[in-house]
Amino acid sequence: MASPKPSAFAASVVPKAPEDPLFGLMAAYRADPFDKKVDLGIGAYRDDHAKPWVLPVVKKADEILRQDPDLNHEYLPIAGLANFTSASQKLILGADSPVIAEKRVTSLQTISGTGAVHLGALFLSKFYNTKGDKEVYFSNPTWANHQQIFSNVHLPFKTYPYFSTQTRGLDFDGMIAAIKAAPEGSIILLHACAHNPTGVDPTQEQWKAIAEVIRARNHFPFFDTAYQGFASGDLNRDAWAIRYFASQGFEMVVAQSYAKNFGLYGERAGCFHFITSPGSDAVDTVSRVDSQLKILQRSEISNPPAYGARIVALVLNDAALFAEWEENLRTMSGRIIEMRKALRSKLEAAGTPGSWNHITDQIGMFSFTGLSEKQVLAIREHAHVYMTKNGRISMAGLNTNNVAYVAQAIDKVVKEVQ
Repeated sequence: MASPKPSAFAASVVPKAPEDPLFGLMAAYRADPFDKKVDLGIGAYRDDHAKPWVLPVVKKADEILRQDPDLNHEYLPIAGLANFTSASQKLILGADSPVIAEKRVTSLQTISGTGAVHLGALFLSKFYNTKGDKEVYFSNPTWANHQQIFSNVHLPFKTYPYFSTQTRGLDFDGMIAAIKAAPEGSIILLHACAHNPTGVDPTQEQWKAIAEVIRARNHFPFFDTAYQGFASGDLNRDAWAIRYFASQGFEMVVAQSYAKNFGLYGERAGCFHFITSPGSDAVDTVSRVDSQLKILQRSEISNPPAYGARIVALVLNDAALFAEWEENLRTMSGRIIEMRKALRSKLEAAGTPGSWNHITDQIGMFSFTGLSEKQVLAIREHAHVYMTKNGRISMAGLNTNNVAYVAQAIDKVVKEVQ
């Protein structure tokens, strides 16, 4: 036997990648034997008993599917389940949207929101602004995976100011100034609602100003929406920014996830939408873009998975199930809002230094507490409360059984660790 050759993938070529911080945090939590430990890092809804919650409407849809004698496991088309993608358009744009009526949108089913962001990034990398430099601008901070997704398709990124450490709210002036200063035609990634990780959203008037600057600079909007209906409990309110941009005639893309608002985390149901501006060539543009998106999809996943999309399509296309889903959304968003109120009230009652109104001012699953990395590590060590190093907590990890304990732990660390 010949002597073995050294690997073509030596450490100098393939260095060991760092562990994903969030999944590392989850592993540390699972390994902790402490009986009062609290997981505030998880980006998934938990009920008041800290258990995963299968939405009642999803259980009903699941049973309907199970009883369907025609159910099979054949491939879906490359673009996905047609009654899923069409219903997704109506959900995010509005059933009476001129974009849909004028056939200025094409939609493909994706591997949840992550797959939708990736498909959009890949498409823009290949086809947008092919004669010049192109950069994507993310909010600072943003969902960590945005950076990896766009880097993997060789799109360089920069950031615009977003979170104010002083007010623990939106740095609106900094955001506007940075978007104005970005090279003309830049890609601007925007969180439609329940900004991840800060929980801070622009007001409707601020969204109008953001749209005005993006139009003036000829930028390209890229919306990521993972929390429609989950943020406020109101599907229309949470879609307002996207619908406003669409009403202003922007050409843009939208990445849509059903992980949070349907609780279908593991089923990976998502949708990607390309929307073009009004014009005589709009239908032709959509047709050409659709053809290229299908080639990209075919080369990566061939056909999207069926089960999660079938669940969503059943609910979105049935009036009674849709109404029940809206009630389920109000249950989830309502519980999180109550936990925000409870945490703030307990911190204020304890006289915890600082102001805590940002806990209730922010919206959605996450909140930026304002805790420093040093305080985060201390609260993990002494109280076994787990959160990301930047002080982001998942409000879904709080419940009536642990919110007082968490408030006491935060109070102690803020008073003792500077």
